[in-house]
Amino acid sequence: MEVLKSELTTHDSLELAEALAAKLVIAPNDWHRMKGNRKAQASQQLSAALVFLLNDNPKAALTHLQQATGWLDKSLSAPRCPDHNR
Repeated sequence: MEVLKSELTTHDSLELAEALAAKLVIAPNDWHRMKGNRKAQASQQLSAALVFLLNDNPKAALTHLQQATGWLDKSLSAPRCPDHNR
């Protein structure tokens, strides 16, 4: 594990974090199906937090981390569908 850790650069870490965030993002066409999935919502927010942290934006990282925490501790729930607000 030490060899792998020493071979990863900050750039590599950012690329990995971005790939993870892209994999975990909830697509607009999946929003209704996934809106109440706390694990999916928290995962999306945590991966975004990591990307912001690696991009030296701790304020945005903290915001996403707090969102993830809210999904996990059930203090957050999905907002209404944007299409239904018309």
